[in-house]
Parts: sequence; structure tokens; C-alpha cells
Amino acid sequence: MADNTEDSKSPVPEAAQPGGPVDDVVDVPPQDDVETTETNEQVADDVEAEPEDPAPDTTDEGQQTDASEETKDDAVKSDTKDVTQDKAASSEETKENIPADNTDEKVSDKKTDVENEGVSLAPEEKPDSKKDKETSSLKPESEPESPKGETQGENKVEEEKQESENVPITSTSKSGSAKSTKNDKSKGKPTSSQAADDEADVKAGSKPISAKGSRPSSAKPSSAKPSSRPASGKPSSRPSSAKPGSKPVSRPASSKPGSRPMSGKPGSRPTSAVKTADVGDKSGFPKADLTKEATVEIPTAVDDSTEEPVADKPTSRPEPAHLQTGSRPASRESTRSATRKPSPAQSNKDGATTPDPDKLQHEATAPPPTADTMADTTQTTTLNPTPSIPQPPPNILKIKQPTPLPPEDIHINALNMVWSFGMNRHIPVLNLTDDERKMIGYACAHTVILYDFANNTQQILQGHSNPVSCSCVSADKRWLATGDRGEDSVVIVWDTNTGIPIQTLFDAHPDGVAAIAMTPDAKYLATMTSSDSQVLMVWDWTTNSNQPLCSVKLSPNYGYQNYILFNPVDTTHLVTNSEHQVVFYSWKTGSMEHFAPGLTDEDFNKQVGKYSQTIFKYQSSRCLTATSVGNLVVWDTNKPLTKVVNSESTPDKKALKLVKLQERGINVLTTTDKYIVTGDVFGHVKFLDQTLKLVMWYQDINLGPINSLSFAYFPDFDEQLALAEEMIVFDEFDPYASLHEMTNYQEDATIAAKKLVIRDFVLGTSQAIYAQIVPDGTDINIIHREHDAAIHALATHPTLPHVAIGSYSGLLKVWNYDTRTPVVSRYFEKGNLIRCCAYDPKGEFLAVGMISGEVYILYSISLDNRVLEPFHYARDAITHAVFSHDSQWLATADAEYTLSVFKRTPDRQEPWEYVGRHRAHYKLIKEVIFGVYLDSNEPRLMSLGEDRVLVEYNLKESSKDNLLVLESDRIEQSAVPLCMAYYPPVTKEHFFLTANDQYKFKLYNATTKMCRKTLLGPVYGSPPRKITVVAATEGNELADRRYMAYITDDKVGLQILPLDGNPHTSMTLVAHPTGVTNLACSCDGKYVFTAGGTDSTVHMWQISVPALEAQAIIGGEGLIPFYGLLDGGREGELFAELENYFYYAQLRSQGVNTMDNREVSTTIPLSEVPFVMRSMGFYPSEEEVMDMLNEVKYSRYVETGKYVEEINLGDFIKLYINHRPAFGLSTDKLRWAFETLGYPLGEDFAIDRGDLLDILQQKGEHMTEYELAEYLTTLLGYNEEGGSSEQIEFDPSKTGDIIEENLAQDVTATVFSDEILGFSMYSDLVQNKETAET
Repeated sequence: MADNTEDSKSPVPEAAQPGGPVDDVVDVPPQDDVETTETNEQVADDVEAEPEDPAPDTTDEGQQTDASEETKDDAVKSDTKDVTQDKAASSEETKENIPADNTDEKVSDKKTDVENEGVSLAPEEKPDSKKDKETSSLKPESEPESPKGETQGENKVEEEKQESENVPITSTSKSGSAKSTKNDKSKGKPTSSQAADDEADVKAGSKPISAKGSRPSSAKPSSAKPSSRPASGKPSSRPSSAKPGSKPVSRPASSKPGSRPMSGKPGSRPTSAVKTADVGDKSGFPKADLTKEATVEIPTAVDDSTEEPVADKPTSRPEPAHLQTGSRPASRESTRSATRKPSPAQSNKDGATTPDPDKLQHEATAPPPTADTMADTTQTTTLNPTPSIPQPPPNILKIKQPTPLPPEDIHINALNMVWSFGMNRHIPVLNLTDDERKMIGYACAHTVILYDFANNTQQILQGHSNPVSCSCVSADKRWLATGDRGEDSVVIVWDTNTGIPIQTLFDAHPDGVAAIAMTPDAKYLATMTSSDSQVLMVWDWTTNSNQPLCSVKLSPNYGYQNYILFNPVDTTHLVTNSEHQVVFYSWKTGSMEHFAPGLTDEDFNKQVGKYSQTIFKYQSSRCLTATSVGNLVVWDTNKPLTKVVNSESTPDKKALKLVKLQERGINVLTTTDKYIVTGDVFGHVKFLDQTLKLVMWYQDINLGPINSLSFAYFPDFDEQLALAEEMIVFDEFDPYASLHEMTNYQEDATIAAKKLVIRDFVLGTSQAIYAQIVPDGTDINIIHREHDAAIHALATHPTLPHVAIGSYSGLLKVWNYDTRTPVVSRYFEKGNLIRCCAYDPKGEFLAVGMISGEVYILYSISLDNRVLEPFHYARDAITHAVFSHDSQWLATADAEYTLSVFKRTPDRQEPWEYVGRHRAHYKLIKEVIFGVYLDSNEPRLMSLGEDRVLVEYNLKESSKDNLLVLESDRIEQSAVPLCMAYYPPVTKEHFFLTANDQYKFKLYNATTKMCRKTLLGPVYGSPPRKITVVAATEGNELADRRYMAYITDDKVGLQILPLDGNPHTSMTLVAHPTGVTNLACSCDGKYVFTAGGTDSTVHMWQISVPALEAQAIIGGEGLIPFYGLLDGGREGELFAELENYFYYAQLRSQGVNTMDNREVSTTIPLSEVPFVMRSMGFYPSEEEVMDMLNEVKYSRYVETGKYVEEINLGDFIKLYINHRPAFGLSTDKLRWAFETLGYPLGEDFAIDRGDLLDILQQKGEHMTEYELAEYLTTLLGYNEEGGSSEQIEFDPSKTGDIIEENLAQDVTATVFSDEILGFSMYSDLVQNKETAET
């Protein structure tokens, strides 16, 4: 075979010379019988380069080492000198470890000097961790065990050398010698055995392949295309993919005995080609095909006694997963590179070596193994230097770093968000991918999710109390800024490396933030308010200032500006746009000017369309704006036309021309490198050059209309792009072949059909799909496919860790919430909007209710129809679906206040049949529950409606089309019940629990339906809308006590059971600011799930019982929490009055005028309870009085069988706190009653005096004429003792005249509340008290 090394006469670049700084690794297409090669320039130098050592004789390797030790010492001294010279000329950011010869003191000292070289990093400077990780990936993973004699001899030499010379020993080979990384032509000839092997390889005719930048056409085995060309002289600048979860892969120098060196001539040194990306890696880097034999390598841990001291460096990110846990062991047959024997403490059972995290930084600088050293030495691979990651703004160093978060197993809150399903598809997704991670950032309700799609992990950023409305990220993907819209709006800047909020802007945007942008260097931030008169502000967020550098108020005529962009070249220029106006800005500290050029359809006699996004053109004063009709508006400087081209940027611009780019609308307009990129409503992505010529067109994505595009960040991508565009001839028979032909980048649309090398990018669509596009192979990786409409359906499996989520988009998706992976999903036909769903207790079926009124019964695992055709008996949306405890009955409720029942049959073809429907409510049904009768195992079905009626159905006697009602009870007098659930067995009595709109929980006897207890519920902005008891399983931490989860309008909370009205036994957090629509608990009692309705998300919350118990303990025990609910507390006036009233009630019960001896007691009779309540300002109705008396009377009946006839002061305080209105007296309901019953009179509503007296005597808890006369005259102030008292009897004879003279003919709401009831006095008293406190 002809030798191609003579044709490669180009000089070796500095970065490619042996001994140069380590920057990158390269990959090789997999082949069984083909070896990797060095670059052509290196091959030319290696013809007369250093001799290769023969393969070690494993039978007597120790003797062989002793025989060649003297010769190698001389070579090592020369090598070390050359290495030191090369090191001084190399990059200061790159650090090399030169292996020391354990038999030569000079080499060890020289190595120590070289290793101690380096540049100290400034505080907060991000270290070049990628270089260290890449170099560390070159370390071997495992090592075959050495012969006993060799190991003993080596250890003995090391110990003696270390004791005598006190020189630390680092990485040594098995033979005790070390090779330099410098190829010196003055070295000796190759040994005879190695030369013989080389000669045999040449005769065999094996062809060398490219070892730099080459890659197979696809990661699939069927598409791999191995190359037989020699390697080019250009090194690859593509960085190694040291991402979490990736496995470093190294190709062996020779996979079979007898193969020749890679250069094709004896004496040349083959290089070790290493690849660190996983199979199927979609990062845009060359992929490794593992269908052939490969060596998986990780750094070998170094013993503490031999470790060279290394200066501490700050770490920006945790080490990748493959450096923390160890990769899979390599095949011994395929591994020929030198490896060291790991220490027993660092080796796992499979033989893979797990590195010590404390030594990773030192190991990263150790020289990588090469194939020519076989089992003898360790050699450094020389590649391009790594460009430094851009540093953060200098002023960031002034920001005080926040306190580190507590460990994950310690929770401050009882509910902790651990995962979020869904996204806000209206907010653009941000691609946070770089050299070390594959990550996206996106908004999810009021949180921001950092999702590592390579490892399927989420980091949830919580800090907003309103839905996130906008976001942006710096050029290096480190700094993320988010803003929200609503009350208490804030702007937060996050560090994506740690997830910690670095800066927060409070009270700067009263109505919220409409748009946000950050300069590429992350120095400045621009925000646009969402008020009617919008204000653009520029912030230097790296300082502690609460004021913007400059701002400008915009005219409402500009429309709602919802897009901002800084000029990447000159950050003092910005652009914003609404649908009809583009505004250009120029700013400096303290001032800002703006221009709003006009453009109409008549200007160019073409339809302009609605504006979407605007960009600054590369190295030009022009700007481009995309429109909804496929146009690009070209804006340029508004100056007279001259022949002199002025590229100076100015905000004074005008529309230069209108370019028709396509027929349909363009939603996204952005740039990457030198290309202009568009995304349209067709779902196409187009790449244009600066002259607007089409370069590439992705038209087969088929994921829906594009609404966001974001590109990955690779620091050295520009060098990679330049290398790929450079035509490098390396085959004499194919002079037009180039390096980038070995990749799978698509050809562009030009005549030259060059490979278009672009960054990986992530796109988002209006159908709630996030996908990663890898141009190197055009791979489409679906990251998320979620709901794009409101979510109301939510249910958890009774035995498996599955949660089913359904939305108005017709998507039903089941997730495994333990592994955070989807199990199965199904799209229903168009028009089937999912409203509710429910699993049966056995987990066999899943019932799904639709907005159309259809009911589907599906297999819970496959989501296939169990019933061939859905049931369609309702004419409105199915709002509830629930199974009986034995899975034999299914009940559904619809929006027409009707309940339907289905029954299971033994027929396999039709396993379910329709029983009947009944409309027992006249308002919306709020809850449907199945229970069990206490004296049998028969199911019990009840429904509760907004009409305050609890209906129980007779399932036993119901027949086809005849659903019977057993009984109907009105359980509330004035409050509206909102939800219902069976109370867990924490008491001996069986109850079901309801929550009403007056912030009260009520317990009803399960048999008699008597209200047995009223308790104060959580008071967090709105009453509980849905409650569910958290499951308690054996071995669960919740088994000792029971807990209940609940949701309000926008919050989720946890409550300790049994209920007692103590406010410290419950907690709540904002779950979905736009509203919570549903709630579910996991079968193991560990998680709570909340659905957000219009925000299209579901949050998963982990329950932490110790946090809630600690909160209850801190709140106090006994009566202490209830004292805090009284005005003034235990020492206040209200408590003192209560004591006086309490003891006065004892006097009344014994008779005021009695002359008998008084009995002082700590209790009062139950008959006195209503009077004391009224004296405290709480005026209960007669039904409420009866509920209070029954609550006390039957409180111990189950335990003792006796009634309670008296109540002490402590129990009375609890009774008063739990029954009184949660927010005191209010006139709102009184005014509502006058509006309903009366007629308008001026600005108020009035009721005729006669009608008012009739209503009071005939409606509701009507009064007698005697009672009405007594109460009205007392309220009007004509009874000295307040009506019937202990001393005077009431005389009703003159009441008619008194009422007629003092009560107006038209009684208004204001007169009745202020003059008759005296609410004005109460209001004045409260106002005076607040003023005094102030």
C-alpha cells in the first residue's frame, strides 16, 4: 500500500504538536481490524521518532524492567527538558501532569515544577472545568492485575525512593518508567520485536483512518461509515461531551494482534482516540458507535500518599455523573492502553474504578494513556487549548452570596414541590445546554423549571407569587431572569448553576412585567411594564440599587409592547415591538431616547401584517421585523441617501423595504452566529444568510406552529465552525474530500452544497411540545409533549405509582410519579374535552368524563376502551366520576344537576350497563361519594349540591331507568357546602366531613346526619374547595396520625386530624395563582397532586409530616392557640369580659333575686350558652344554637353513654372561636338581602315597612308578633333593661305606636344596619381602636 505520509507536508499547528496543551478528545468510527492514527503532520515527524517499547512480557515483566531501566532514564531526562520548554510556551490556562520516573530524582523534581505551574483564578471566576473533565476522561477505567513479582518490585522502588528523597510519586507505569509527551527525533530506534510487529502490519495492508474530528454518519450500527483515509493534520476543536450521565469511550489502538501502527510505518506512535458522548447523544458533537469493541475509561484514583498537591479551584458545577459513580467496566479483550491497578477502596465489584471526588481535579491533569505504550507507560494527548467560558459581570462579585439551602431530606414546609407536569406554552423555552449539561428552562405556572433532559431531573425555581410572564438568559446560559404579572410582581435573576436567586427587584413594576431582555454579557437588564402606559427600564442588576439606570414612558398609541431585544454589538441600543408598532431606543445612564417609525399598507402598497419579533442585523445598522403574513420589514437609518455607507447604529430608523419571505406568518425571528433563523406557523425552521438567501430549511419537523427557538452555547463553536468550513485535503485520490464530510450535517441550499454546521437548538410549539434538534444527523428529540389546554381531570392509581392527567385538549396521559416518566397516553377524537377521570379501587378501570357528556370506561394500563361505545346520557359536562368500594358501581354527575349510575355485569362483551339518572338537586352538584353501610358491605351513594341538600340514593331497589332516592336532607342553613369526604376512623363515632363557604368544617353523624361538630377551617384567602384524606399505609410515617389535604382557590394545604379548630394544625402554599381545579393524593400517602386549570400544569408535592407537627407544637398546646384568636389575647379586654359574663351566667342560672347560698363553679349550664354568645357579639340563629348545644351535649356520649349538661370556660372559648363568623360582623349579606327583596331608592335599596314586618314574621326563622315588638322597641332604645330581663317584664301595649313613629316607611339597608342594628357604632369603635393602636 502506498504511504501517504509524504503527501502531508503542511506544518504541524502549535496546538497539535506533541507536548502542547490538552484541550479536546477525538473519536473514531468503530472498526474491528482498523487502528486509529495520528495526524499526517505527526506521522511525518514520527517516521524517525522515538522507538516504541515492545509489548511487556507478562511472564517476567519485572526482569525486563530492570534490564531497560538505565536506557530509559537517559531518555526520560531528555524528554522532561523538552516538556518543560514546551510547557512554558503553551497556554497559561492549561496545566499538564508529567509522569515521574520512580527511579530518577531529577525527573521527579522536574515534574513537580511543571505541575505547580498555573494561573490563579480571581474570586468568582469560573474555572476551566471542562478541560479538567476532558483530560480526566482519558484515564483508564480498570487494569488487569499485574504479576506478583512486578508489583512487589515496583512498590519497593517507590517506597525506597519516597523515603530517601521525600519526593511525592504520582502516576507510574507497571514497569516503573515514564515517557514524555514530546516526540523527539533524536531518540533511539524501535526495538526489534516492535519493529517486527510493525512490518507485519504493513504487509497485511491495513488502512489507517482519520483520528481527528471523524465520526460515523449515524449512531445506529446500520448507518456507520468507517473511513479508510489517513488522518488530516488539523486537530478537532470540538469539545468532549462531559455531560452528566455520559460515558467516556476510547478506541483501542489495535483490537487484534498483529495490526500495524496507525501511521503505516515502523516506529510511529499511535494516538488514543477517546470519545465521551453516549450512544444516541444529541448534543451536536461527534457520536461514538458502541456496536464495536470499545474501551470505557474513567480516572483512576490516586492514593493520598502519592498525590501531588494541587491548588484549590472554585467549582462551578458538580462533576458529571460518569465521574461520580464510575462507568461500566471495559472489555479486557478490547483494551490495550496502559492502565493502573486501582486501590481496593476505589474498585467496585465489577472491576470498574470509582474515582475519589477529592482527587478529581488532580486526576484531570494526569496524562492520558496511548496505545503505543501498550502496558508500559502513560502519555499525554495534545489537542487545542480550550477557550475560557465568558466571565460574569465584574459587579456580580459584590453581591452577597445567599446562605446554602438545607439538605434535601430536611424540609421547612409540610408540602414541598418536587416535580411539575406541563409547561406554559406561551412563554418561550430557553436552551441552557452547554459543554457540561443538556438542559432547558421554561415557565410552569408561577415557577421556573430547569430540566436536565439527559438525566430526567428537574430543579424547580420558586420565588414568584404570580404566573411567570417572561424570561430571558445570558449568552453563556448562566444567568436567568424571570418576571411575573400581578400583585406583588417581582423580577428575579437566578444562577442556573445552583438554582439560587442572586438578585430580586421588588416594587419596580406595580402591574407586572410584560417583557424582559438581558445583554449578552449579563451586565444589564431591560424590563417593560404591563400597565396601560408602559414604561421601559434599564437596570444594572449586579448592584444593590433599587432604581433603574434610565427609563422612558411610552405612549398608549404604541400598543402593548411585549418583546425586547438588546443590540448584541452595541448594548446601548434596544428595540421593542407590539403587534402594530416597532420602537427603537438609545440609552445611557440617566436618559433614554426612542423613535417609533410608522408603517402602513399604503407605504409599500403591500399588506404589512402584525409584527411578531425584531432583530438587529449582523454588523449592520439595519433591523428586521417579522410579520404575520410572511413579510420581513427592513429598517434602516433615517438619513438622506448618500454614497457613503454609514454602519453606525442609531435609533432613528425608517422602513426601507418590505421583503416577502413566505406566504404564512412568521412567529419567531432570531439569530445564531451569522445566520438569521425563522420559525413559522407551518412548523418550519429556516436559516437565512445576511442577504436573506435561504441556506437551510427544516420542513419535516411536524410538531405544530413554532413559537420559540433557542440555541445551545458552546464556547469554542466558532473554531469548530471555521474548521468544518475549511477544505482540508487528505486523500491523493480524492482531492475534494474534507474533514466535515465525516459528519452528518446537512448540505446547505447553495450551489456549493457545503455542510451547514450550526448549533443544536430547542424549539417550542403552540401545541405544548418541546423538542431538541441536532443538526449533526438532523435528529429530533422530543423533550416534552404536554397539555395545551386547561387541566381538570386528575386521579391517582389505588395501588401503583401512577397519576392520570386529562385536559381539554383531549390528551389523557398517565405518569409514573416515582420514576417521573410517562407510562401511556391517548389522544381522544377532536371535540372530546376531558373534564374528569377516576380509577376504580381495584385499579382495573379508568372512567373518563367528557365536556360533551360522554363517559368512557378504559383499561387502566393500556387506556383502550373496555366498553366498545361510550355512554352518552348526559347533555352537559361530566363534572364527577366515582367508583364504589367493590368496583361494581360507577356514579357520574353532570352540569345539569343530574346524577347517573352504571353497574358492572358478568357479560364480557358489555361489562358495564346503564342503570338510571335522577335530578335531585336544583343547583350544581359539588360532591359525589360512595361509602359503606355500617351493618353490611353494601355500597352507599350520596351527593351534595350547592342547594345545601344532601341526597342519598337507594341502589338496592333501583332498576333500569329508575334510580331511586332514599332520603334528602338540608344540612346547611345559610352557608353553601363546597366539598365532602368520609372522616377517617380517628374517633369512635363515624362521620362524614363537609367544608362550606364560611370557612367552617362540619362533622355529621354518618347514620343520623346530625351536625355533631362545627370547627374553624383554614382561613387563607378563600375557603377549602376540595378535601381528601391522605392515605395511611403500614410502615408509613403517617400511620400514627391522619392528615387531610385540601385546596382553596389558588392554594394547597395540609391539615392534622382530628380537627379541633387550632389554626396552627394546618398550613398552605400557593399552588397555582390562576386557580386550582383538582386535587389527588398518592396511594402511599407520600405525595399530593394539584391541577392548575388554565395554566395547563400539575404540581407534585411531597408531604413532610415532621414540619407540620413542629408548626403545631410551636403554636402551643391546650388553650394557648385559641387565646391568640381573641382580641387582645389572654390579657385582653375581651377575655376579661368573657370571664365576667361567664360568672354572671352562673348567677342567672341560680336566680338573680335568690337569697340562698351561692355556689361558685367553673361551669355554666348549657341553657346559658346562647346568652353568653350574644353578649360577646355573636348572634347565632336558632339552628346554630341547636348545633352548639348538641355538640356539647353529645360530646362524650359514645364513650360514657351520658349527656353533658354543663360547659367550662375553656370549652366555651373553643366553642365560641369555632362557631363565630370567621371575619366578624359584616353588612355585606344584609345589603345583598335588601337588593334581593327590596327596590332601588336613590343609591340604596329599600323595603316597605309593612313588607319588612311581614317578612320577619313569616320567612326563615320567623318571629311571633310579641317577639318582634319586643326586639324592635329594644333596638330603638325604648326598653331600659333591654327588653325582657331578670327584673322587669316587657309591656307590648305601646309598641305599635313606637314602631310607627320611629321606623320610616321606606327602610333602606343603610338605615336598618346603622340606625336599627347599630353597625355604625361597631364600625366607629373598630376604627377608633385601630387609630389608637396606630
